[in-house]
Amino acid sequence: MTKQEQVVLKVKHGEGLTVEELKIYQKAAKPEKHVYGKYGTLKKKYLEDKGVDWTIADLPTYLHGVDKQASELYDKLFAKLVKDERYKRTGNFMEDYRRQTEIQRIIQEEILNEIVYTGEVV
Repeated sequence: MTKQEQVVLKVKHGEGLTVEELKIYQKAAKPEKHVYGKYGTLKKKYLEDKGVDWTIADLPTYLHGVDKQASELYDKLFAKLVKDERYKRTGNFMEDYRRQTEIQRIIQEEILNEIVYTGEVV
């Protein structure tokens, strides 16, 4: 029995894997195609760059959770910022467009700093 087959059997029996065995299993197992949103994809890239992605047991669920958190934070911040006098609509298309762009920039920066580019892995 090859090392690869042994590792696959360990997974089927629910046994824990070492880092080396986990890497062997990732190569042996057929990868599933997962589609994430903008922030889930950015978080995945960030984790890969840090070398942390293999420590998360259920990475797809985690990354979908990142997208959900980002969406909730976006909604919350947008509702807060549109009430601010600096970002209220004026009726002037170009000024309103500038204000909306500024709101989106502020929200994106907050999401990236609070959710995506943090070392915190739940």
